[in-house]
Amino acid sequence: MNDWIDVTPASGLADGAHAVADLDGIPVAVFNLDGEFYAIEDACTHDGAEIASGRLEKSEIVCPRHGARFCLKTGKVLAPPAYEDLTCFSVRVEDGMIQVRDARWD
Repeated sequence: MNDWIDVTPASGLADGAHAVADLDGIPVAVFNLDGEFYAIEDACTHDGAEIASGRLEKSEIVCPRHGARFCLKTGKVLAPPAYEDLTCFSVRVEDGMIQVRDARWD
């Protein structure tokens, strides 16, 4: 998939907030961290549950279900029970709109 998908206007996503979009059947959560946008697959690698509603602690997301921790900037797992990193997606702001794409298949 090479197409960029619109998520939400950048001006509407406050610091620390997130928005979820469907990227060709994959739920993607986009977060605003200090004016920078990061996108992860909205599924904990421990059990597949959504993770976007988890607690933010600086640049980390804590899974609301079992407490696994991940870096939002890199997707790297930081604490069990998860042991696999989250998938990250490319993010850009184009004409004021946050967009994401899946570059894994390029």
